[in-house]
Amino acid sequence: MEFLHKPVMLDECIGALDVKPDGIYVDGTVGGGGHSYEIAARLTEGGRLFDFDKDEEALAAAKRKLEPFADRITFVHDDFKNACAALDAAGVGEIDGVLLDLGVSSYQLDNAERGFSYVKDAPLDMRMDRGQRVSAYDVVNGYSAQELAKIFRDYGEEKLASKIAAKIVKERASAPVQTTGRLAEIVESCYPPETRWKFGHPAKRVFQAIRIEVNGELDGLEESVTLLARRLKKGGRIAVITFHSLEDRAVKNAFRQMSLSCTCPPDFPVCVCGKVSEVKILTNKPVTASDDELKENPRAESAKLRVAERI
Repeated sequence: MEFLHKPVMLDECIGALDVKPDGIYVDGTVGGGGHSYEIAARLTEGGRLFDFDKDEEALAAAKRKLEPFADRITFVHDDFKNACAALDAAGVGEIDGVLLDLGVSSYQLDNAERGFSYVKDAPLDMRMDRGQRVSAYDVVNGYSAQELAKIFRDYGEEKLASKIAAKIVKERASAPVQTTGRLAEIVESCYPPETRWKFGHPAKRVFQAIRIEVNGELDGLEESVTLLARRLKKGGRIAVITFHSLEDRAVKNAFRQMSLSCTCPPDFPVCVCGKVSEVKILTNKPVTASDDELKENPRAESAKLRVAERI
């Protein structure tokens, strides 16, 4: 299956980064290479782009797409949360820009064998890095009812978390839950027929929660965004696309904390914390996809773009 993924808010992201021809940039989630193509195309011989992805299939697809710019791109099979260490190893200090597209790719959703989708029956997997040990199968069949309910509640904001978790545990006592289709059926059965489809597919929140757990998507996210922002040169920019409220909250908090110039209690006569503002937030409200883009790519509906500039 060909790796196809429409880059979300492409023009908005490239405009936000304000790419300098001789700059050093990081694409923390290269996916199919759509965003990276436009960054690399703007770089001259002195420019450099570091492309990260946990998914080896994504990296392979990106290498093919970005072959015309191979002389200015370094591909890294790793989580962007380890980007600073990789930059250190490459002898790179300050950088000019960072782009993070935190969504699961269209390829991963549409490729049934990857086990991300609740509308295509396949073995439970959901690993972005297929070399890692823990898969969705392990979570669904190995976690206790309490553990399952917690991740459904915390990562999926699922109101029926406890009921769904209990039903999974009951069902797997007879036979392991092996496929996405079977898991989706179990979740659907927990909803009354009259409200089952009221807010889209009833299994979407549970699948999101399991995916986040399997891939550790929220682990250290706020800290990683902060570290990458601090890596920027003065005037450098970080642009982050999120796809659900938990991610967006972490990015918003990271930017807000870095933008504060003083955290002393308001009744202190003088500042004693010594904190200085590190970034200027360029998006007071997150940017969302245009109506035209949504017509072509409905999956961009939940996307939010936040941008900050190092000062």
